Amino acid sequence: MNLETSSIDVGIITLLDNYFELMHTQNMDLFDKVFHESSSLFGVPEGALNIRSAAVYKDAMLNRQSPAEKGEARRDEILFVDQLNDSLAVARVQLEMMGGVMQDYLSLLKVDGQWFVIAKTWARIGDAQ
Repeated sequence: MNLETSSIDVGIITLLDNYFELMHTQNMDLFDKVFHESSSLFGVPEGALNIRSAAVYKDAMLNRQSPAEKGEARRDEILFVDQLNDSLAVARVQLEMMGGVMQDYLSLLKVDGQWFVIAKTWARIGDAQ
């Protein structure tokens, strides 16, 4: 899907580009630019509810090998963005990491002029190529 981005706040596109870079390389200089310190992440891997704060997720990223370090190809895509107003949006993105194809719903909030992920809901939908 080729997303039409002309009507989307350029700050959202920048945030999503940083998100994809963070997920692939785990460049931790980007973490606090992507995830708001109060954000939470939600998933149900293998049927068990998984809820993590940004701080817990940051620690997990610091203690694992990145997809880039594992030699995994970077494949990511913005599937859609719905911007409700000047400070609230939701995005659905797809990326490959850790051997899987992941789809994420990202709730985005503009705080003090900067867009952040305030909540992430994620699911593995298949195996990476």
